[in-house]
Amino acid sequence: MASRGTTETTKLKQNLEEQLDRLMQQLQDLEECREELDADEYEETKKETLEQLSEFNDSLKKIMSGDMTLVDELSGMQLAIQAAISQAFKTPEVIRMFAKKQPRQLRTRLAEMDRDLMVGKLPRDLYTQQKLEILTALRKLGEKLTGDDEMFLSTNAGTALSQFERVSTDLGSGDKVFALASVEVEKAKQ
Repeated sequence: MASRGTTETTKLKQNLEEQLDRLMQQLQDLEECREELDADEYEETKKETLEQLSEFNDSLKKIMSGDMTLVDELSGMQLAIQAAISQAFKTPEVIRMFAKKQPRQLRTRLAEMDRDLMVGKLPRDLYTQQKLEILTALRKLGEKLTGDDEMFLSTNAGTALSQFERVSTDLGSGDKVFALASVEVEKAKQ
């Protein structure tokens, strides 16, 4: 019987990760196809995806309140959802790597961006935004940042990333994360 509970917990976690991947892919696809959609269609689809993220967030909240053994494993997903909803992160790929706790992949992505910037394939403003997201994600994952990275963060961090940093620092209080996410979802619906 004890192994059955472990198996079910593993399956639940796998299903939740798959659902999060699907929603993050949906956001990424939407951003990639933005030029092909008219503004109303884009906004409506984005609104629907944010509502799905909000519903997923509510489901995680219920799970976390009833089964404390999942709290640590689900904290990364909770933060990723909160980041997506609050718009702190604009790049679904970064959100996905952060949720899956993949610092190596984040660092690889950062190196690719450095290269793309140098050869002119990536505009400076997009580079700055994505580098901020990656460095913030790495910091939240407990990775050591270089002095230059810390300087880049302090120089370029905007209010959305600062808000994310402030709220996510106190993971012991999941209610604050959910409260911020709820406010941001309401803003997105209006």
